[in-house]
Order: sequence, then structure tokens, then C-alpha cells
Amino acid sequence: MRAISEGIRQEVKPYDIRTTIISPGAVATELLESTSEPNVLEEIRKASSMAIPADSFARMVAFAISQPDDVDVDEILFRPTRQQG
Repeated sequence: MRAISEGIRQEVKPYDIRTTIISPGAVATELLESTSEPNVLEEIRKASSMAIPADSFARMVAFAISQPDDVDVDEILFRPTRQQG
């Protein structure tokens, strides 16, 4: 994804289009309800116990798009404070 995003960034730069890679850690979503694989379900349960709310992800998106025209936020990497590595 990073290579594709960087390629897009370079292609659209002449048109003043900005791109941002947003890489969250565990985010609370409906994913837990959409899988029936027991091993996947267990991992999702572990992650969801520390997951940040979806509005935290939304705030990161809002931050990236609210920057002035002369600022291009390349990447945002964030995790819940309780998430290991």
C-alpha cells in the first residue's frame, strides 16, 4: 500500500492533490460481528479489548485534511496507548 500511495502522491502532485497514509492500531469496529473463523475471532476479541473508538480514526483524517494548502501530511501512524508494538 505504501508504494502504491507514494506512486499516486507523485502522479497527482501537479494537480495539488494531497495523499495521506493513515495507519491505525486497533480500532473498535463491527469487524468482530462479521467473522465466523474461531481463531480470527479470538484475535479480534483480544485487540478489541484495547481498541480506540472509531471517532479517534476520524479525528486523524480530519487533521490530515484540515492542514493548509502548503502542508502535505505524508503518513499518520497511531495506536491505542495500551497496544503493544
